[in-house]
Amino acid sequence: MLKYDFKIFLRKIFRYKNTFLINVTGLSTGLACVILITLWVTDELSTDKFHENDKSLLQLIEFTETDGTILTNPRTSGLTADQLISEFPEIKYSTNVRETDEMNISFENNYFKATGLFAGGEFFEVFSFPLLEGDKRAVLGNKNQIVISRDMAMKLFGSPGSSVGKTIMLQQNRPFTVSGIAENAPSNSSIKFDFVLSFEFFKEINPNTLNWSYNTTNAYLVLENGTDQEKFNSKIKDFIRTRSSDKYRTLSTRLFSDSYLYSNWVNGVQKGGRIDNVRMIALLAFLILLVACINFMNLSTANASRRLKEIGLKKALGSHRRALIFQFLGESVFITFVSLMAALLIADLLLPQFCEVTGKQLTFSFSAQYFIIISGILLITGLMAGSYPSLYLSGLNTITALKGKLKISFGELSARRGLVIFQFVLSVILIVFVLVIYSQIEFIQKKNLGYDKENVVYFDIDKNIAPNLGAFLSGLQQVDGIEKASSIGTNIVGGNNTFNTLDWPGKTSDEKIVFQMRAVNYGMIELFNIPVIKGRTFSQDFGADYNKIIFNQAAIDVMGLKDPIRREITIQGTKLEIIGVTRDFHFASLYNEIKPLFFVLRPEWTHIAMVKIEKGKEQVALNSIRDFYKQYNPGKPLEYKFLDETYQAQYIAEQRISTMVRYFAVLAILISCLGLLGLSTFNAERRRKEISIRKIFGQSVARITLMLSGEFTVLVLISIIIAMPVALIMTNSWLSGFAYRVPLQLWYYLGAGILALLIAVLTVGSQAIHSANRNPVEALRYE
Repeated sequence: MLKYDFKIFLRKIFRYKNTFLINVTGLSTGLACVILITLWVTDELSTDKFHENDKSLLQLIEFTETDGTILTNPRTSGLTADQLISEFPEIKYSTNVRETDEMNISFENNYFKATGLFAGGEFFEVFSFPLLEGDKRAVLGNKNQIVISRDMAMKLFGSPGSSVGKTIMLQQNRPFTVSGIAENAPSNSSIKFDFVLSFEFFKEINPNTLNWSYNTTNAYLVLENGTDQEKFNSKIKDFIRTRSSDKYRTLSTRLFSDSYLYSNWVNGVQKGGRIDNVRMIALLAFLILLVACINFMNLSTANASRRLKEIGLKKALGSHRRALIFQFLGESVFITFVSLMAALLIADLLLPQFCEVTGKQLTFSFSAQYFIIISGILLITGLMAGSYPSLYLSGLNTITALKGKLKISFGELSARRGLVIFQFVLSVILIVFVLVIYSQIEFIQKKNLGYDKENVVYFDIDKNIAPNLGAFLSGLQQVDGIEKASSIGTNIVGGNNTFNTLDWPGKTSDEKIVFQMRAVNYGMIELFNIPVIKGRTFSQDFGADYNKIIFNQAAIDVMGLKDPIRREITIQGTKLEIIGVTRDFHFASLYNEIKPLFFVLRPEWTHIAMVKIEKGKEQVALNSIRDFYKQYNPGKPLEYKFLDETYQAQYIAEQRISTMVRYFAVLAILISCLGLLGLSTFNAERRRKEISIRKIFGQSVARITLMLSGEFTVLVLISIIIAMPVALIMTNSWLSGFAYRVPLQLWYYLGAGILALLIAVLTVGSQAIHSANRNPVEALRYE
């Protein structure tokens, strides 16, 4: 019987090739999307899960009560981890970690730019980064040792095996002995490094690390087996309070592998993060697959009239409904299998482009887990797509089926129409999302940040420039094409250097405000064209400004100072006079509101040179900067970055999500249109004789086209009406993650609706016109 059923099924495939191709094309496209998205989602969910200590590997976090809110800080004092492990037997290992800026690393005449970490001695015990060479308990034993990655060893020495014991230079002025070679960090690691230095070296160059009031460090712990994290958190909660005068800071922990996906905190409570994007893309994959399955359901039920006599004969000969259900489900799984094979081929062909879009290194790994996932997708899709058709077809009345006359009930017709409406509701929502995400990215790129980031390049101030910084900047300003040159301690974009130890007139004992600090040189505020709304900037015309300070307006507001100029504030016992107030500007991403910030004049604390280039002279100026730079660093190439590119890099995740949503939205719409095309084709075939008679009696092609496409047009209009409020709620929820966002406008929703309607009308209308233009004799001569 199975052989007979399969033979009948194959005959129907060859007889109704168009229906089969539409089903396979829709399903394979949807499955290809699901496969690619599954690879991406799996990679995101696996980030940082590979560490052997994953279940007990924690990151220390601090909560600070300030101005009625609770701020969450992933950094703590450099003293915290060492003190904790000495006092709490629950801790098995601990390490401090601090990222380095981009540095020059060299051996003999080989120079490279690299980024790394400062890490405590137990770093390689805490994290599972295998060492190819060296003892993980001793490689960071003193401050003159360095561990380099496999890739860095290949660049510097040509072979990892010949690297240990050699001396390399960092920033051309500090020698380090290679004590170990670490395997490259895997692609699903949030911690990346080209080299690792001892945290003792960081303490040496940053004495504030040993101050309880400075949060300079990421600290990680591994708890002993069986330790309850919640109980441990309650024990360490007041640890900072008992060791410093700061009574507003409390200590806690979070699972390290959660920090990548769950990075956002609101008022001390975890509120999403990257996981929101993962959920959105995973939902998108499911919806695309659902749209493809709806196509299959609709076409299968619509084509039921072609199988009436087959079903009637089988029922008359004693076939049970269960057997028919299994037959139709089997056919569905077979079509899904064919579609899945095509989808795997499509996904494999598109994988390189998909990796480029997502910025990931994704591969197909034919493991047991991969086989289980693919098998699961096959069964779920096959059963989901074939469930309704199998139940519908197997439930047909025997006599009705034998007569070959299928009377479609109102319920069946409503179900089919409901599926079409559901498809286009999803399509309209996806179009709206594409428009809103694109508009938000455009808003981010074009928003007035309160400072001028255009045509600004920056580079590190190295050992040859630092002793002569004043002369270097003065000479740089004389170079052709340069408007201004200055220096800053922390990049104006995304830097994180906080103070919470300020005192000012009128401050109450319970006020605790966290301020951002930027150490600058003369001319830096002018270089960025940051408006000064009160007072003045730092200037050599007024003598030494070392005891002066400039705040932004947000800082003045939270301090409640009405006439701030010439008022004195105190930072850790040092008195500074307020000489200026700048207009608020966005020094952090637009996810965050503008926070209090102050500038202090400290040229010796600055490590980054900023250069403003005249518009239209970019190439000339860059060549001139390179030539001038060689006077201080002969033979060493200048490595610089544009500030606007660094700003855009803050939103690379949003740009990638925007691209993914755009591509997959187009595919979802195409799949929906395939379904409409199939239904409209079948509808035209079913009414072929009616159309011919109407033409013979003089009805125009336009009237017949309108008749054939009218029902589907109404369904799409209903879809648009339903989709509008849903899309409004969903897009507003997504935008709520940004403190500064594009306003939702009516044209997003009307534009999405009109576009969906236009696509549907073109799809159905083209088929309707084709059917209306047929020769009526072809349909009537067989009557």
